[in-house]
Amino acid sequence: MAMANFLALFLLMELIAGGYRDGANGLSMNYYVFSCPFAEKIVRNTVASALQSDPTLAAGLVRMHFHDCWIQGCDGSVLLDSTKNNTAEKESAGNLSVRGFELIDDVKGQLENHCPGVVSCADIVAMAATEAVASSGGPVYDIPKGRKDGRRSKIEDTFSAPAPSFNASELVKAFGQRGFSARDMVALSGAHTLGVARCSSFKNRLGDPTMDSNFSKTLSKTCSGGDNAEQPFDMTRNNFDNSYFQALQRKSGLLFSDQTLYSDPRTKSIADGYAMNQATFFLDFQQAMVKMSLLDVKEGSKGEVRSDCRRIN
Repeated sequence: MAMANFLALFLLMELIAGGYRDGANGLSMNYYVFSCPFAEKIVRNTVASALQSDPTLAAGLVRMHFHDCWIQGCDGSVLLDSTKNNTAEKESAGNLSVRGFELIDDVKGQLENHCPGVVSCADIVAMAATEAVASSGGPVYDIPKGRKDGRRSKIEDTFSAPAPSFNASELVKAFGQRGFSARDMVALSGAHTLGVARCSSFKNRLGDPTMDSNFSKTLSKTCSGGDNAEQPFDMTRNNFDNSYFQALQRKSGLLFSDQTLYSDPRTKSIADGYAMNQATFFLDFQQAMVKMSLLDVKEGSKGEVRSDCRRIN
């Protein structure tokens, strides 16, 4: 009995100190349970309200999280504004599809009023992405919290990000170097079930004889509006579902890096599985997203909690 009481007290002290830790990175599902107990509710309510007004924002928030984590780890670097002596990540061509900066500012302002200096911008981005997926009909999942914000954001760091022109082999290699399996990569590619791409990203596919003829005509019509003309990735641009993979089966993948998943035997069977079974896609996607949210997280003196997400303290 004495030992049981001691263990209970020890676990309570651990919880008070910052939540049950998830591994060596110091992150925890309950990280803010005492220091800012309303943090997740504020993020959830603010994102849900924003998506009611503009459902297209979900895609931007999910991409923001991915683009943040891929470069320098999940540290809020994508939020930093450029300065006189530095051009930040958000200025790169690959980040033109990222939206929701004002929403993150809104959430941060609310959290600073409730618990100043506690919740990092990196965590806000990660939580906002999970809420965007869930609010769009996708899987409901949780991620560990406790990331710190980085102090570096340089446009040249974005040049290593996967490009729309990558083939399946290049994608498998790029994601593999970041610790992801081919299955993880295909699942994460399924985030393209939300949102649109600009003609500049897919005009190289115009006239591709392997593309569905009707879809080819649609893309040509879209691009007649110029490089900034937008085309949805699938027919349900605001719904998180498996329509993206069904589009690949119809030879109607928007980007080359989309359709290539259906031309390589290593990824084709995975895409087919997701096209036939949405539940499997949802399960693999949420697992891959949690994995991504743990990329190169910063702790202690390696990071900070910004008071303003657009600039370092």
